[in-house]
Amino acid sequence: MTGRSDTLVSVLVPVLNEAANVGRAYAEITRVFDNLPGYACEIIFTDNHSTDATFSLLRAIAHTDPRVRVIRFARNIGYQRSLLVAYQNARGACSIQIDCDLQDPPNLIPRMLAMWREGHQVVYGVRRSLAESRVKATMRRWFYYGINALSEDDLPLNAGEFRLVDGRLLEELRTVQDTSPYLRGLISSMGFSQVGFEYDRGARIAGESKFPLGKMLGLAADGILNHSLVPLRVASAVGLVVGTSTTLLIVIYLAGRLAFGQQWPAGFATTTMLLLLSITLNALFLGVIGEYLGRIFMQVKRRPVPIIEARLNDIPAPVSPARPRPRAVPRNPKREEQVEAAE
Repeated sequence: MTGRSDTLVSVLVPVLNEAANVGRAYAEITRVFDNLPGYACEIIFTDNHSTDATFSLLRAIAHTDPRVRVIRFARNIGYQRSLLVAYQNARGACSIQIDCDLQDPPNLIPRMLAMWREGHQVVYGVRRSLAESRVKATMRRWFYYGINALSEDDLPLNAGEFRLVDGRLLEELRTVQDTSPYLRGLISSMGFSQVGFEYDRGARIAGESKFPLGKMLGLAADGILNHSLVPLRVASAVGLVVGTSTTLLIVIYLAGRLAFGQQWPAGFATTTMLLLLSITLNALFLGVIGEYLGRIFMQVKRRPVPIIEARLNDIPAPVSPARPRPRAVPRNPKREEQVEAAE
């Protein structure tokens, strides 16, 4: 049992078809907090509309333990959006995000809480080693380096989703309305005191990974497009270089033809290659612009918030205080007339 003065910690666990892991994840997380004096926990499972026995198992666990809260979505809304809902529903003084497969070991939670007590608002795990193929690990590390180089925000290298977030940042996350969030970068861009620690990530024991190569590439695209304007600037720079080069070639051609009567050899293949190159560049950079426009469209469209099909042991999350709106300045017709007369 926990005392009234215990600090509440929200543990966020996203799940999708994790019937083989939910029981073990619940047991390991509760074991850590049962042996951690001064802290109480609530475990928020966000079920991304699993099609196996995951929700049935979570219902049984929630029935026996009121610390377990379950939010089941009406459809699969994606990993990042489900996480955002979990953060927005957290009631603790801080939250800890951990994957259901426990590749990130729960026994590191006391270490994270100790660093939080030292005054850090964000504590994240830095993956020293990965229990996966060399090709996949290399691609992951290159992605971290690439997004950090492209981003205008200072994103930590080799940091995954295993992190602690202070309640101050939870208040900010409750105000976020993003249809394609990238939480790793969003939290990093908020600032405050953020610190990492190295650990060895374990291997998945049961179930299948929910992040095949295609989804990893999609997450990489979200990370880059949400935190960098470099692709648009590259498109502009390449367009400028190609346009300048084309203009110079035209000037050289006309000067040679008109001033010196020089006859240039016909080059059908060269012309065709240049045309194909130009079309390819246009298509490539229009695609980049389209990605940004698509995200703007989805944001402006105000799609419905994730629909929650069921809640178990749910307690409404605290409502963040409304931000004061700028006070409207009353009009002064006389002053406006004076300004117009001066102009």
